[in-house]
Amino acid sequence: ASSPDDEWPEAEKAEKLARGAALKWASGVFYCPEKLEGLGQYRSRETQRNSSIQSRLKSTVQSYLEGVSAGLEQLRSAAQEVQSVCQDLGAARWALLDSADRFQGLQQMRALMAEHVQLASVVQVLPQLFSVHEVFSHTLQLLRGQHLLEAHAELMMMEHLRDDILSQLHLRGLSSAQATVLSYFGGLQELNESLAKQLWDIVGSSLQLVREDPVLFVTAVRIIEREEKIDDTLLLEATFLPPGRPKGWRQKFYHVLQETITGAHFRAARVDAEGPGLARHLAALQKDIVSELRVVKDLMVQCVPAHYNILSVCTATYHQALTSHLQDILREDLDKQALFLLLEWALHVYHSPEMMGHPDLLPEVDVSALGPLMSPELVELTERKYVVKVKASVLVWMQRTLEVEFKEWFREEEPETDHQGFFQSALPVIVMQMLNENIQVASLITDSLQQKVYNMALEELEAFLGRLREALVQCGKEHQKDRTIPKYYVSYLLAMLNNNLALSSSVSSLHPNTAHREVPTSLRAALDRTQKKACQLLLEELLLDLQPLCLQLPSRKWLSGSQLVSSMCEVIDKYAKDFSRVKKPVFTLLLTESELLVASQYLRALMQKKMVCKSEEERGQLCDRLLQDATQLRELFCGLGLDRSQQSLEAVFALRELICLKDPALLSLEVLGFITKYPDVSDEHISTLLDLRGDVSKEVRHMVLEMMAQHPQVLPESYRPIFSTILVPAPELPFCLRKGKCA
Repeated sequence: ASSPDDEWPEAEKAEKLARGAALKWASGVFYCPEKLEGLGQYRSRETQRNSSIQSRLKSTVQSYLEGVSAGLEQLRSAAQEVQSVCQDLGAARWALLDSADRFQGLQQMRALMAEHVQLASVVQVLPQLFSVHEVFSHTLQLLRGQHLLEAHAELMMMEHLRDDILSQLHLRGLSSAQATVLSYFGGLQELNESLAKQLWDIVGSSLQLVREDPVLFVTAVRIIEREEKIDDTLLLEATFLPPGRPKGWRQKFYHVLQETITGAHFRAARVDAEGPGLARHLAALQKDIVSELRVVKDLMVQCVPAHYNILSVCTATYHQALTSHLQDILREDLDKQALFLLLEWALHVYHSPEMMGHPDLLPEVDVSALGPLMSPELVELTERKYVVKVKASVLVWMQRTLEVEFKEWFREEEPETDHQGFFQSALPVIVMQMLNENIQVASLITDSLQQKVYNMALEELEAFLGRLREALVQCGKEHQKDRTIPKYYVSYLLAMLNNNLALSSSVSSLHPNTAHREVPTSLRAALDRTQKKACQLLLEELLLDLQPLCLQLPSRKWLSGSQLVSSMCEVIDKYAKDFSRVKKPVFTLLLTESELLVASQYLRALMQKKMVCKSEEERGQLCDRLLQDATQLRELFCGLGLDRSQQSLEAVFALRELICLKDPALLSLEVLGFITKYPDVSDEHISTLLDLRGDVSKEVRHMVLEMMAQHPQVLPESYRPIFSTILVPAPELPFCLRKGKCA
């Protein structure tokens, strides 16, 4: 046997810990000698404490022992009861085995009882079954008399009877008998269809009924709600679903209402796609939709349950139907007015207080959650179509304006003038007004459409300027054939220049954004080309009048003091007076170009090799004549307002210096200065001028030309060419006789 210490190691450990703790406490308490006097008190107190602890331990152990004793007694009693129950169960088992044969009779009794219950149920419904056809007839009469609630009550009763019978047959697996029941109740289908037809007719006329007599409509809604409850109940049970269920009449109600709305307004045979017809159609839609939504909001909402959300359903129906309707209309080939109407109506009128934002509809009607009436893609496509139509219209209008403009050229009177006396016509006003109106109209729709029309307007204006230049060229050709037609050709050219200035100054006002009114480079170039073409035609007209006079230069008669240049000055002065009817920027340009033309024609005449000075005296006469002519022409242009620094006649004075040089050996230096000042002069020009002197040897000529080759010139960017436009006649080849020597 093991020792108590081995059996209770925890007790030994606890005793050791207690002794150690007691020893530590005692050493701490009696460390000082004066505390030894209280040893007796400590001993008596600890003795009392130990006695109290021991008594409590004995009491606790005693209570535990009493509990254990009671538990053992209860276990003994339970074991006896279990044994008794087992004996009783065994006896019952033997009794049941002895009575098994007697239960067979009870089974037959149960079957007879079930059959009796069924027969009793059948007996109870027999009166109803026999009266089914009579009820059918009565229900049909009620329907014809529009007593819908009574008719529906009888119909529900018959359906309930049929469904109970079918359910019982289904539960007992007698599916073969269901066909007989369905055949017997076949009239229910006809009654259902008749009732449904009347209901949907009422729903189709609901907007009118709720205004005149809402009773029928409320009756129809009540019947639909009854059927919905029956559907919900049968679907929740989910044991047997009778034929024709669920009817889903509430969804059918929505469908019929939506079809009625769509058919009444959006299924016309064909909408007039022209502007006025389409405007009337859209105005009628606007009026009808607002009126009907007011009826729904004020009257129909009160006739249906709140969960129908009838106002939201009708609003969504109108919105979706309008979306499809507008798409159908846009498939037609619409004119610009119709396209504008559709865009304005869909983007502005539809949401305005005149329609879906009407005060009578707010705040209940809210189409913002239904999406746009026209998708952004459709809006973009429609805007492009509109721009194409506007472009075609602008093209026709501009072409007609151009034809009218040039038709006026052939009148027997000058063009009209403004308050300052400048020639002008109505062309720029008509063109700019037409373009500006189209841009302003487009701004009523969207900024993107305005920008598209603005871009189109600039393109068409540029194309118009191209056609205008072609018309100017054609008119110029006709005028050259007969210079008397048109009679006021120059005046109308000047008017065209003023018109071009007016277009140039007003084109920036077309831009939608006042902060960014820059004229595109291509359009600015087109305006410049038009101005240059008109100026060119005017200068050609001046040239035609100057050429007969220039052909007489140079000549012996001219040297002797003819009035040739005076006649040229008269022609120039006449044209300058005409040029004064054009505004200053172009007047200055015409004056500058005229002066360049006169200078180049004068120089060209000198270089035609018509005359060679035969003596020093003749060269002196030539120098004097050149000085007089150049001075006279220069003073003329100065008097007209052209500064000397802007004149090209200085080239005549420089050329005169070459002619007047007495020592031909110094020609190289003089020519070097000349080509430095006029770098576009060529060897042929210098050679011709040397020929005009008549005293230049081959050696000097060779030296001058070699010097020019050694000093090639580069044209500065700001240099105005004058000699490069003058062609020198080719030298004539010597004529040789046969069998003779060449000269």
